[in-house]
Amino acid sequence: MRLGSQLFGDTSTPESWVNEVLKGGYRSAVCPDLTDTSDDVVRAYVRAAEANDITISEVGAWSNPISPDEAVRQEALAHCKRRLALADAIGARCCVNIAGSRGEQWDGPHPDNFSDDTFALIVDTVREIIDAVQPTRTYFALETMPWIFPDSADTYLALLKAIDRRAFAVHFDPVNMVSSPRIYYNNGDMIRDFFAKLGPYIRNCHAKDIKLAGKLTMHLDEVVPGRGGLDYRTFLRELNKLDPDTSLIVEHLHAPEEGAEAARYIRSVARELDISL
Repeated sequence: MRLGSQLFGDTSTPESWVNEVLKGGYRSAVCPDLTDTSDDVVRAYVRAAEANDITISEVGAWSNPISPDEAVRQEALAHCKRRLALADAIGARCCVNIAGSRGEQWDGPHPDNFSDDTFALIVDTVREIIDAVQPTRTYFALETMPWIFPDSADTYLALLKAIDRRAFAVHFDPVNMVSSPRIYYNNGDMIRDFFAKLGPYIRNCHAKDIKLAGKLTMHLDEVVPGRGGLDYRTFLRELNKLDPDTSLIVEHLHAPEEGAEAARYIRSVARELDISL
């Protein structure tokens, strides 16, 4: 696998971007901000990545393409198609979004999020995005989330079968699937189950951690890798069975120091398991 991380330095040119990636000792990175850039600039980043053996893990398409507000939905669909086209042009491992939400908060809970109608809407939405772009070098994927499909290995597998498109793949964020104390204390089993069912389709993963608090009714906090209860030994073992270019990206950091701490922890677990990052 290839480790990468959220970057805090200058990424405005191919040279400065590469410098930031290599400075952290990473071999993968999220696509830099290439909004409104020319094809020549995109190609320059591709050449810089290839010359330095850096894989581009993902292009984010963060938006709500299942919004109940039709104007918001249509703009999100257009955004996803633009971002998928960029991911294909730059050779990213995937273009990733969450499925969205049927509420006003684009990434929040809503009573209708787990309905059959919402599942069908997600299927139609992903098909529309993929069919409009028809990517040949990348994939569209949905990040696992606690309050919308896909929220488990089984619902992701059901989406894969229902969407039925070669260019639909899997993005795995195990922390987003820890939604109860039962899963928290058995998250290694959850991780193994996910890889067993979806391993061949996984293109990219997010690295963070989660901590269960001892207060009612139930409270989970996202934390820096190493500070919580995620079973990183199982996570890295299972990842190591996949395509060696599969990326693991540390995200949701607040400062460079947190990135360094997260990388140290993940690398220490990898060394313990004799796994190369």
